[in-house]
Amino acid sequence: MSQIEILLPKMGESVAEATITKWLKNEGDHVKADEPLVEIATDKVDSEVPAPQDGILLKRLVNENDVVQVGQAIAMLGAEGATVAAAPAAAPAAVQAAPKAQPAPQVHTGSTDGKVERVGPSGKFYSPLVRNIAASEGVSMQELESIAGTGQGGRVTKQDVLNYLPMRGAANGGAAAPAPVQAAQPAPAAAPTPAPRQAAPAQAEAIPEIKLAPGDELVEMDRMRKLIADHMVMSKRTSPHVTSFVEADVTNLVLWRNKVKQAFEKREGEKITFTPVFIMAIAQAIREMPMINVQVVGDKIIKKKDINIGMAAALPSGNLIVPVVRNADRLNLVGLAKSVNDLASRARQGKLSPDEIGGGTYTVTNVGTFGNVLGTPIINQPQVAIMATGAIRKKPAVLETEAGDVIAIRHMMFLSHSYDHRVVDGALGGKFVRRVADILEAWSVDTEI
Repeated sequence: MSQIEILLPKMGESVAEATITKWLKNEGDHVKADEPLVEIATDKVDSEVPAPQDGILLKRLVNENDVVQVGQAIAMLGAEGATVAAAPAAAPAAVQAAPKAQPAPQVHTGSTDGKVERVGPSGKFYSPLVRNIAASEGVSMQELESIAGTGQGGRVTKQDVLNYLPMRGAANGGAAAPAPVQAAQPAPAAAPTPAPRQAAPAQAEAIPEIKLAPGDELVEMDRMRKLIADHMVMSKRTSPHVTSFVEADVTNLVLWRNKVKQAFEKREGEKITFTPVFIMAIAQAIREMPMINVQVVGDKIIKKKDINIGMAAALPSGNLIVPVVRNADRLNLVGLAKSVNDLASRARQGKLSPDEIGGGTYTVTNVGTFGNVLGTPIINQPQVAIMATGAIRKKPAVLETEAGDVIAIRHMMFLSHSYDHRVVDGALGGKFVRRVADILEAWSVDTEI
């Protein structure tokens, strides 16, 4: 070989780009096949890009903190004796063309030549479509940065920009390019109501001034925590959340697990926890009520064929990740137990691939792990529902017997079901969580595994 391009590899069906977090090799370094060259981060996981073969790293085409699209060239690899100067012939010219062609946006005005940067000063990425709309309407980089994005991770979408245009004059004190806005709007007086409605999100984004007191410590969020924060805010903004609760008597389930756990671990080399049972019950309830297993796109509903259950897992760093058990309804209890244990273990070790945390259609989070009896979980977009399982506790409960009602000590737990009220009404949301509870309560002590 003389030289080859190293491309950002495909990292899963839902991953379109990644951030270059750290170069592990310098230009001119010798590298071996499969040796890591660079660390990258997506909105799902961190990973590395290895060298496809032995050679010399001739040129790094992107810098740390750059956002790179899947399939884009990030480096040039050459054989012994290859010259570094020859490497950036075609691809780097395209990469370097954008910054050189538009120096004005660096001043953060963006209104002099109608162009804005792909990545703003805050680190926000702007798609070509958003940049084109901004250029045609004279929207500056500073204005784009002020728009509250409703896309994934808080990204500004086409609709966000279009919603911003009618209120632009009020938001900027009438100073920023009034002509294009007036041309786009037939008459400001003809639509007085939309303006106040659109202005609300911008005001909601205002951050109150916080003064540090003596002894206070200012801690910067790490990358994953920022992504989680953006995702949670986006979810609450997108879905009107409703939560239903039921209490379940899981005494038979507890007795069954106590009965089989030692034999199961000896036979399978795996621990049996309650999580695979919860997932099995949820998958069965989804088969019976498939409108829980949906996604919303505008005014359309997508009914998902596969039942892929995400399970929230706490990381040693304190952050959260949600690996997905794919086709959970097709796995038996042993298969679910092995899958749950494997995903949880590799999540803690940071060894999950992007595909293993993408494509979920429903999520369960076990707040009982931390001793909590109830939770009001936030929906994991673009899903429409999530269930929290509380701690199992011994409580006095009333039992109906042939001889009359009696009070007995039972193992009880709460199930919390949050759902998107745009598409899941109280009847379906309540029936679903009640059905999961019924499946758990009907668990037989003699269930074979």
